[in-house]
Amino acid sequence: MSHRNARLTVFGRRLLVQRVRSGRPVAHVAAEMGVSRTTVHKWVRRWRTEGETGLTDRSSRPRTTPHRTPAETETQVCRLRQARKLGPARIGPILGLPTSTVHRILTRHGLSRLAFLDRPTGQIIRRYERQHPGELLHVDVKKLGRIPDGGGHKALGRDAGRPIRGFGFDYLHSAVDDHSRLAYTEIHADEKVATCADFLTRAAAFFHAHGITRIQRVLTDNAWSYRKGLAWKRALADLGATGKLTRAYRPQINGKVERFHRTLLDEWAYITTYTSNDQRTKALPDFLHTYNHHRSHTALAGQPPISRVNNAPGQYT
Repeated sequence: MSHRNARLTVFGRRLLVQRVRSGRPVAHVAAEMGVSRTTVHKWVRRWRTEGETGLTDRSSRPRTTPHRTPAETETQVCRLRQARKLGPARIGPILGLPTSTVHRILTRHGLSRLAFLDRPTGQIIRRYERQHPGELLHVDVKKLGRIPDGGGHKALGRDAGRPIRGFGFDYLHSAVDDHSRLAYTEIHADEKVATCADFLTRAAAFFHAHGITRIQRVLTDNAWSYRKGLAWKRALADLGATGKLTRAYRPQINGKVERFHRTLLDEWAYITTYTSNDQRTKALPDFLHTYNHHRSHTALAGQPPISRVNNAPGQYT
């Protein structure tokens, strides 16, 4: 990428070559373009050996780095980071390296932030994102305790708010588009096969109404309803979608809907003190509208999910 004060852009280099090829003296062309004769000769030489591609910008990275830290030492740094979760200030004295060198090694290997690692295993979390809306839909269910009339212990205190056992659970069925993060949630009394299948049909209609006209694949965990349920398989067939299961005990694979459920709890379920279950249920549509149309998303450069749908190139139709 040319810097803002560069004398020559790609267009300028092409013009420089054209003037030299027309027979004009190199010294005159250099004076007209505001560069040295050495620069003119360099670009003409590149054009003659590489053609038009030789006039484009190149990386300034050196071909070799003689003083780079040995690979064995870098391996030790990465091993300490992943196994013991140590930072540069602690790894440096152990291996006899400057803190700045350790930080540079960790950055090079994608280990500079602990958030990049799966904390129990130390493995790097591989982020992924599909290229088109509708290419992959994440579906999951979150169980949430119901609130008794008058409020639970959050409203009345630990002693007055008890007992809360026996009130049952709400099941939050959620679907999140992998590319745009557009989300849809319904509250049901169970997570049976028929409930999951009907939810998928309505979720597809919701996404269709917002511009995602086709769902290609649906990613779920290994719950029985998704693995063996005939109604679920029929719902997938009706949509023309393929079902895909996550690896066992790997919620990171279905992480987008898992993270959405965390946002759902923080910004809807627990954001205020509800005095009844109906009050909390009625607040869900407002949250979903805010999330999809107004709430900024860090993975979308601060834009809401609906902007990703409206500006997406080449959707599945």
